[in-house]
Amino acid sequence: MSVENGSSPDDTEISTESAENSIADEGGQPPAGSARLRPLAAVRRCGRWRLERWRSVVATIVVIAAVGVAAGVYLVQYRPDQQVGDAAARGAIQAASDGAAAVLSYSYDHLNRDFDNARSRITGDFLAYYNKFADDAIAPTAQQGQLTATAKVIRAAVSELHPDSAVVLVFVDQTTASVKKKDPEKTQSAVVVTLRKVNGSWLIAKFDPVA
Repeated sequence: MSVENGSSPDDTEISTESAENSIADEGGQPPAGSARLRPLAAVRRCGRWRLERWRSVVATIVVIAAVGVAAGVYLVQYRPDQQVGDAAARGAIQAASDGAAAVLSYSYDHLNRDFDNARSRITGDFLAYYNKFADDAIAPTAQQGQLTATAKVIRAAVSELHPDSAVVLVFVDQTTASVKKKDPEKTQSAVVVTLRKVNGSWLIAKFDPVA
Protein backbone atom coordinates (compact mmCIF):
# COMPACT_ATOMS: atom_id res chain seq x y z
CA MET A 1 0.00 0.00 0.00
CA SER A 2 1.45 3.41 -0.90
CA VAL A 3 0.93 6.86 0.68
CA GLU A 4 0.05 9.73 -1.61
CA ASN A 5 1.98 13.00 -1.42
CA GLY A 6 0.48 15.47 1.02
CA SER A 7 -1.26 12.89 3.20
CA SER A 8 -0.33 12.75 6.88
CA PRO A 9 0.73 9.64 8.82
CA ASP A 10 -2.52 9.88 10.77
CA ASP A 11 -4.54 9.75 7.56
CA THR A 12 -2.55 6.73 6.45
CA GLU A 13 -3.14 5.02 9.78
CA ILE A 14 -6.88 5.70 9.65
CA SER A 15 -7.15 4.46 6.07
CA THR A 16 -5.13 1.37 6.98
CA GLU A 17 -7.35 0.56 9.94
CA SER A 18 -10.49 1.16 7.80
CA ALA A 19 -9.19 -1.17 5.11
CA GLU A 20 -8.44 -3.84 7.66
CA ASN A 21 -11.90 -3.56 9.19
CA SER A 22 -13.54 -3.69 5.75
CA ILE A 23 -11.62 -6.79 4.75
CA ALA A 24 -12.31 -8.43 8.08
CA ASP A 25 -16.05 -7.78 7.72
CA GLU A 26 -16.19 -9.26 4.29
CA GLY A 27 -14.16 -12.41 4.83
CA GLY A 28 -14.36 -12.81 8.54
CA GLN A 29 -10.56 -12.98 8.81
CA PRO A 30 -8.09 -10.19 8.06
CA PRO A 31 -5.42 -10.94 5.52
CA ALA A 32 -1.89 -11.72 6.61
CA GLY A 33 -0.66 -8.24 5.54
CA SER A 34 -2.96 -6.48 7.99
CA ALA A 35 -1.39 -8.37 10.88
CA ARG A 36 1.94 -6.86 9.95
CA LEU A 37 0.43 -3.34 9.92
CA ARG A 38 -0.94 -3.54 13.47
CA PRO A 39 2.51 -3.37 15.17
CA LEU A 40 3.40 -0.36 13.03
CA ALA A 41 0.27 1.51 14.10
CA ALA A 42 0.93 0.61 17.73
CA VAL A 43 4.49 1.92 17.46
CA ARG A 44 3.20 5.20 16.05
CA ARG A 45 0.64 5.58 18.83
CA CYS A 46 3.29 4.78 21.45
CA GLY A 47 5.64 7.32 19.88
CA ARG A 48 3.01 10.09 20.02
CA TRP A 49 2.22 9.21 23.66
CA ARG A 50 5.89 9.34 24.60
CA LEU A 51 6.32 12.71 22.84
CA GLU A 52 3.34 14.23 24.67
CA ARG A 53 4.54 12.87 28.01
CA TRP A 54 8.04 14.22 27.39
CA ARG A 55 6.63 17.66 26.63
CA SER A 56 4.69 17.54 29.91
CA VAL A 57 7.83 16.52 31.83
CA VAL A 58 9.85 19.33 30.22
CA ALA A 59 7.15 21.89 31.09
CA THR A 60 7.12 20.69 34.69
CA ILE A 61 10.91 20.94 34.91
CA VAL A 62 10.79 24.50 33.55
CA VAL A 63 8.21 25.54 36.17
CA ILE A 64 10.21 23.94 39.00
CA ALA A 65 13.38 25.64 37.77
CA ALA A 66 11.64 29.03 37.66
CA VAL A 67 10.36 28.60 41.21
CA GLY A 68 13.83 27.56 42.31
CA VAL A 69 15.41 30.63 40.75
CA ALA A 70 12.84 32.93 42.40
CA ALA A 71 13.43 31.30 45.78
CA GLY A 72 17.18 31.67 45.29
CA VAL A 73 16.89 35.36 44.51
CA TYR A 74 14.73 35.86 47.62
CA LEU A 75 17.13 34.01 49.90
CA VAL A 76 20.34 35.42 48.44
CA GLN A 77 19.27 39.04 47.94
CA TYR A 78 16.06 40.03 49.69
CA ARG A 79 16.34 38.20 53.02
CA PRO A 80 19.94 39.29 53.77
CA ASP A 81 19.00 42.90 52.89
CA GLN A 82 16.01 42.72 55.20
CA GLN A 83 18.05 41.18 57.99
CA VAL A 84 20.75 43.85 57.62
CA GLY A 85 18.05 46.57 57.76
CA ASP A 86 16.45 45.03 60.84
CA ALA A 87 19.82 44.72 62.55
CA ALA A 88 20.68 48.35 61.76
CA ALA A 89 17.32 49.53 63.12
CA ARG A 90 17.80 47.57 66.34
CA GLY A 91 21.30 49.00 66.69
CA ALA A 92 20.03 52.55 66.19
CA ILE A 93 17.22 52.10 68.72
CA GLN A 94 19.63 50.63 71.27
CA ALA A 95 22.15 53.44 70.80
CA ALA A 96 19.47 56.14 71.03
CA SER A 97 17.92 54.56 74.14
CA ASP A 98 21.21 54.06 75.96
CA GLY A 99 22.42 57.51 74.94
CA ALA A 100 19.23 59.26 76.05
CA ALA A 101 19.33 57.50 79.41
CA ALA A 102 22.98 58.49 79.88
CA VAL A 103 22.41 62.15 78.96
CA LEU A 104 19.46 62.49 81.34
CA SER A 105 20.91 60.51 84.26
CA TYR A 106 23.39 61.83 86.84
CA SER A 107 24.08 61.80 90.55
CA TYR A 108 25.66 64.53 92.66
CA ASP A 109 28.07 62.05 94.27
CA HIS A 110 29.67 60.82 90.99
CA LEU A 111 29.03 63.52 88.43
CA ASN A 112 32.32 63.10 86.56
CA ARG A 113 31.66 59.41 85.94
CA ASP A 114 28.13 60.17 84.71
CA PHE A 115 29.30 62.99 82.46
CA ASP A 116 32.02 60.81 80.92
CA ASN A 117 29.46 58.08 80.24
CA ALA A 118 27.22 60.57 78.45
CA ARG A 119 30.09 62.11 76.46
CA SER A 120 31.07 58.69 75.10
CA ARG A 121 27.67 58.43 73.41
CA ILE A 122 27.45 61.85 71.71
CA THR A 123 29.29 63.70 68.96
CA GLY A 124 29.62 66.93 66.98
CA ASP A 125 27.94 70.17 68.02
CA PHE A 126 25.80 68.39 70.60
CA LEU A 127 28.94 67.19 72.39
CA ALA A 128 30.18 70.78 72.66
CA TYR A 129 26.77 71.91 73.93
CA TYR A 130 26.55 69.09 76.46
CA ASN A 131 30.00 69.83 77.88
CA LYS A 132 29.09 73.46 78.53
CA PHE A 133 25.61 72.68 79.88
CA ALA A 134 26.91 69.94 82.18
CA ASP A 135 29.62 72.15 83.63
CA ASP A 136 27.58 75.37 83.89
CA ALA A 137 24.12 74.06 84.84
CA ILE A 138 23.88 70.42 85.86
CA ALA A 139 26.95 70.16 88.07
CA PRO A 140 26.31 73.16 90.37
CA THR A 141 22.57 72.46 90.63
CA ALA A 142 23.06 68.76 91.37
CA GLN A 143 25.73 69.40 93.99
CA GLN A 144 23.81 72.18 95.70
CA GLY A 145 20.55 70.25 95.86
CA GLN A 146 22.20 66.82 96.23
CA LEU A 147 20.19 65.64 93.26
CA THR A 148 20.07 62.26 91.57
CA ALA A 149 18.32 61.93 88.23
CA THR A 150 17.52 58.53 86.79
CA ALA A 151 16.16 58.18 83.26
CA LYS A 152 14.58 55.05 81.84
CA VAL A 153 13.49 54.63 78.22
CA ILE A 154 10.05 53.03 78.10
CA ARG A 155 9.82 52.75 74.32
CA ALA A 156 11.54 53.92 71.15
CA ALA A 157 10.95 53.71 67.42
CA VAL A 158 12.96 54.50 64.31
CA SER A 159 11.65 57.44 62.29
CA GLU A 160 14.39 57.48 59.64
CA LEU A 161 17.16 55.04 58.84
CA HIS A 162 20.08 55.57 56.47
CA PRO A 163 23.48 53.90 56.19
CA ASP A 164 25.23 56.62 58.21
CA SER A 165 22.37 58.40 59.98
CA ALA A 166 19.13 57.69 61.79
CA VAL A 167 16.36 59.45 63.65
CA VAL A 168 14.78 57.75 66.65
CA LEU A 169 11.82 58.90 68.74
CA VAL A 170 12.45 58.04 72.38
CA PHE A 171 9.96 58.14 75.27
CA VAL A 172 11.55 58.57 78.68
CA ASP A 173 10.50 58.32 82.30
CA GLN A 174 12.77 60.43 84.50
CA THR A 175 12.86 60.41 88.30
CA THR A 176 14.68 63.15 90.18
CA ALA A 177 15.39 62.61 93.86
CA SER A 178 16.93 64.93 96.43
CA VAL A 179 18.36 64.34 99.84
CA LYS A 180 16.45 67.43 100.97
CA LYS A 181 13.10 66.27 99.60
CA LYS A 182 11.15 63.26 100.77
CA ASP A 183 9.21 62.47 97.60
CA PRO A 184 11.02 62.12 94.24
CA GLU A 185 9.74 64.04 91.25
CA LYS A 186 8.68 62.00 88.23
CA THR A 187 8.37 63.34 84.71
CA GLN A 188 7.71 61.86 81.29
CA SER A 189 9.11 63.27 78.09
CA ALA A 190 9.72 62.48 74.44
CA VAL A 191 12.94 63.21 72.61
CA VAL A 192 13.87 63.13 68.95
CA VAL A 193 17.36 61.66 68.83
CA THR A 194 19.40 62.13 65.66
CA LEU A 195 22.25 59.66 65.29
CA ARG A 196 25.40 59.71 63.20
CA LYS A 197 27.58 56.69 62.55
CA VAL A 198 31.15 57.41 63.62
CA ASN A 199 33.79 54.71 63.16
CA GLY A 200 31.05 52.11 62.92
CA SER A 201 29.18 53.23 66.08
CA TRP A 202 25.93 55.17 66.42
CA LEU A 203 26.45 58.43 68.34
CA ILE A 204 23.95 61.15 69.23
CA ALA A 205 24.36 64.25 67.06
CA LYS A 206 21.13 66.03 68.06
CA PHE A 207 18.90 65.77 71.10
CA ASP A 208 15.61 67.62 70.65
CA PRO A 209 12.88 67.40 73.30
CA VAL A 210 9.36 67.23 71.88
CA ALA A 211 7.26 70.14 73.10
